[in-house]
Amino acid sequence: MRRIALLAMLTAVLVANHCQAADEATGKSDDAPGKSEGPALKFEMSTLDGKKVDLAEKYAGKVVLLVNVASKCGYTPQYAALQELHEKYAEKGLAVVGVPCNQFGGQEPGTADEIQEFCSENYGVTFDLTEKVDVNGEKSCGLYKFLTSEETNKEFAGPIKWNFEKFLIDRQGNVVARYASRVKPESEEMVKAIEARLAKPE
Repeated sequence: MRRIALLAMLTAVLVANHCQAADEATGKSDDAPGKSEGPALKFEMSTLDGKKVDLAEKYAGKVVLLVNVASKCGYTPQYAALQELHEKYAEKGLAVVGVPCNQFGGQEPGTADEIQEFCSENYGVTFDLTEKVDVNGEKSCGLYKFLTSEETNKEFAGPIKWNFEKFLIDRQGNVVARYASRVKPESEEMVKAIEARLAKPE
């Protein structure tokens, strides 16, 4: 009996150690902080002027509004409302990020310098703009592969349909909403969602 009890205790210790090792490997722990770190921004991209950026590091603790943008689209005037959101909420933790893309009607044909000049001169854009990338297909960047795949973003998956689709990402890096191109940045629906996420702590 004594040997059986000892064997049971040894088994329990081994199981506990195995579970602890598994938790450490996956970043989980009983005494870990009570917030998750969403993977949506765990990618590296370049800014419009060619500087490499770790998105998770740059936007840590921020609410991010991610928009695929174009300069010659019927929705291009949304740049003005996006800039207004940036000016109103940046200090409260909102990061508006424009992602130029030329996949829809060839409506973003310009070079990086041309895109920057267009945005600055026509809409006074001061929020962040990334390099021009593909957001659909095999050549799409890692960020958009994540955002559009059912395996990684089941609730909001699906190919980008047109310019100025929007993803809202909370302070923990989780995708919490997706908006079609026609949904204006200044709409009550979007503003309420942004304000709700900004009201939540990091």
